[in-house]
Amino acid sequence: MENIHTDILVIGAGSGGLSVAAGAAQMGARVVLLEGHKMGGDCLNFGCVPSKALIAAGNAAHAQTDAARFGIGNAVPDVDYAAVMAHVQDVIAAIAPFDSVERFEGLGVRVIREYGEFISPTEVRAGEAVIEARRIVIATGSRPAVPPIPGLDTVPFLTNETLFDLREQPAHLLVIGAGPIGVEMAQAHRRLGCKVTVIEGATALANDDPETAAIVLAALRGEGVEIAEGAMATAVRGTAGAIEIEVRDGRVIKGTHLLVAAGRRSNTERLNLPAAGIATTGSGIKVDDRLKTTNSRVYAIGDVAGNLQFTQTAAYHAGIVIRSAVLGLPAKATTAHIPWATYTAPELAQVGLTEAEARQKHGSWLEVVRHEYAHNDRAIAERKTAGLIKVMVVRGRPVGASIAGAQAGELISLWALALANGMKMSQIAAMVAPYPTLGEVNKRAAGTYFAPRLFHNLWVKRAVRAAQRWLP
Repeated sequence: MENIHTDILVIGAGSGGLSVAAGAAQMGARVVLLEGHKMGGDCLNFGCVPSKALIAAGNAAHAQTDAARFGIGNAVPDVDYAAVMAHVQDVIAAIAPFDSVERFEGLGVRVIREYGEFISPTEVRAGEAVIEARRIVIATGSRPAVPPIPGLDTVPFLTNETLFDLREQPAHLLVIGAGPIGVEMAQAHRRLGCKVTVIEGATALANDDPETAAIVLAALRGEGVEIAEGAMATAVRGTAGAIEIEVRDGRVIKGTHLLVAAGRRSNTERLNLPAAGIATTGSGIKVDDRLKTTNSRVYAIGDVAGNLQFTQTAAYHAGIVIRSAVLGLPAKATTAHIPWATYTAPELAQVGLTEAEARQKHGSWLEVVRHEYAHNDRAIAERKTAGLIKVMVVRGRPVGASIAGAQAGELISLWALALANGMKMSQIAAMVAPYPTLGEVNKRAAGTYFAPRLFHNLWVKRAVRAAQRWLP
């Protein structure tokens, strides 16, 4: 048994863990990194990267079927599903070296390809090594949650961890769950020529603003994706190629393949957390606003911390931990400025409070400004006018933004910047965006906030008339 003493031990080589390891090592700390599965974690191998590669393939196919409105004849794409999945793997392979063992060893990180298990508050066993660390960072991520639907364990089903190994194109893909993963994969497969039915027990895209979510869901339904909301699955049966899902109202929905996209579950089982005095919650490891667990020497970041399970959250958490555990500086985490996006077409993005949340928190102080994509010249030119931006404003400062439309995932970054820095709407309005761009949507939204103050204000009109009389 090898005994290792180090400054920082990172458990998990996903997005958050890799960021901590790289940052700490480059700043001079001794770092050990444990990973028992794949370097790069879920995002690289099963999540963000492969899903966006598949979406890109679906978009390429859809462009052929939707060209007539540009004066180009529509065509039926010749989809080679196995080749599409080879494209997905090529994309993963192109990014993998950045997350590789070799790169991190080159940065000075000791990488051990084993799972970690606590044996004391300061020690972790990993294979034939026992690592004692001054600070430990748990970054073990999450995995697909499998709901306890009767019969589900008797039929073959896919999750995001197995979907991209598929080489046979589904004739009719059934999707349980209408969150971001479910709707993204539903639209991508529909565009690749599959029949798709999404079964959602409650409301589709329930974590987003209902008004903007409705724009996305209407687009999916317009492309032929069937979305059954309020359809709680009560039983699953069948065999490969012939799967049936029975829902609460008695309907039976049939398909050839089943994708389960019903949320995420934090990875904590292997860690033996009681040995380290670390408490958990229903969603993951319990942390304070400094991301410390109930063991003050141990931090938990990213999905395993159970709040806003997105790659960008893990990266943000990594920065907090580096400031605290590596540099010894005070640092606290908040979620108010963390954006998220769903990469359908049109895209859906959110940062800060939704309209409903803002009304509940701020009451009559809230103003909601809206600007439609239909008034944006670039959107008109590209025939992408289905879209809306909503900005929730309190006393001249944005407290949230919801966007549905082309490049919403890019546009939301400006509002994330505004929330992170306490910016005013006047600062957004002062921005000059190149013309014609979709970025003008943001500026026009800010302009909409000031329009009634400038154009429908009696005192402004009187001041202007007076100025006109006295100006030379």
